[in-house]
Amino acid sequence: MAKVLIVGGGGREHAIGRAMLASPQVTAVYCAPGNPGMTLTGIQCVAIAEMDFVGLGDFVRQAGIDLTFVGPEAPLAAGIVDYFEAEGLPIFGANQAVARLESSKVFAKDFMRRHQIPTADFTVFHDTAAALAYSQQAPLPQVIKVDGLAAGKGVTVAKTHAAAEHAITTALAVTQTILIEAFMAGFEFSQMVLVGGDRFCLLPTAQDHKRLLDGDHGPNTGGMGAYSPVPQITPAIRQQTIEQIIKPTIAGIKADGATFNGVLYVGGILTATGVQVIEYNLRLGDPETQILLPQLRGDFYQVIVDLCHHRQPTLTWQTAATYLGVVLATPGYPDHPQTGGAVPTLPTADYAGVSGTPQHLVSAGGRVMMVLAQGADLAMAQRQAYAQLAQLDTGQLQFRHDIGWQGLTTTAFEQ
Repeated sequence: MAKVLIVGGGGREHAIGRAMLASPQVTAVYCAPGNPGMTLTGIQCVAIAEMDFVGLGDFVRQAGIDLTFVGPEAPLAAGIVDYFEAEGLPIFGANQAVARLESSKVFAKDFMRRHQIPTADFTVFHDTAAALAYSQQAPLPQVIKVDGLAAGKGVTVAKTHAAAEHAITTALAVTQTILIEAFMAGFEFSQMVLVGGDRFCLLPTAQDHKRLLDGDHGPNTGGMGAYSPVPQITPAIRQQTIEQIIKPTIAGIKADGATFNGVLYVGGILTATGVQVIEYNLRLGDPETQILLPQLRGDFYQVIVDLCHHRQPTLTWQTAATYLGVVLATPGYPDHPQTGGAVPTLPTADYAGVSGTPQHLVSAGGRVMMVLAQGADLAMAQRQAYAQLAQLDTGQLQFRHDIGWQGLTTTAFEQ
């Protein structure tokens, strides 16, 4: 029987832990550092920081852990997989060389250009004056991206030159490198892939809601909710994504001399000319993971073990329902989260930025929990989720009231 360690402490890691606990092979799931909300579902929290590679490795040896699964991007970018592999410890996640596809947007865009993977045209800038001069003559809207990791909040879509100027000066005040991209019009979706060498398997499609407010207004966040599958992404579009993006990406990683066991997250957009890549992530998305893994009908632990050994796993996904999740966040999130408020206890929820005890949870971060529902279609799943929320004492916590709206109202090419 197996023991699993999940690195991280948020809602994504809570969902991964649930999926691992559902395996008949798994006797214990630990999460480092985890959060007290996870213990409602039997996950054991370990007070080791996700960036403490030595401490994590020592725990793996002492506790007899059979598999470590890395949730967040920061430890991947910092080389946790390289450290574990050098120590002979089994781990699933991208090594540091491959994780650069997420940790550096310039690296990722150069990779896509080199391997002819469809994405927006871009220009890289290190100098504010040069960036502003380019922006003033470039067409609108413009997409300004910070080069490094930004927790899902390092992108500005500027619809005016004044907004672009503000984004450029703000970004280059805190980082040395930005990209200015051509705006791609279309329908955004997430396609996550589990990879083991040349083997890979797709998760269902999902759509994340990055903006804070209803109607996709307000600042970018780490994600305010998601639903899956996405009705606009047909089997033909998924196949196009496989052939033109996923296979060339995996082949490109290999051609560049890197090995890859882990998650490939394609942030895609369906445009009038086909699917293109907005960005890569090298880990499961948050909050998408919370509405994707419950759809698996099978042994998630065995799937990951098979991929670690470069065997093709067998996956079966439910096809009869739509899953939808709504994130609850603290007042002031994302810029100035006000922590310390009460968070409702709900055993079916996935928890993130909370402290306290399982019976008396307190907000300790921006996003604190996700309420998950399912229904025969997207409209029913949406009704079920908000019916659950109506029964909770959410206090001052904020959430969107329209998760799933694009899937219900938008055709693939409407803007």
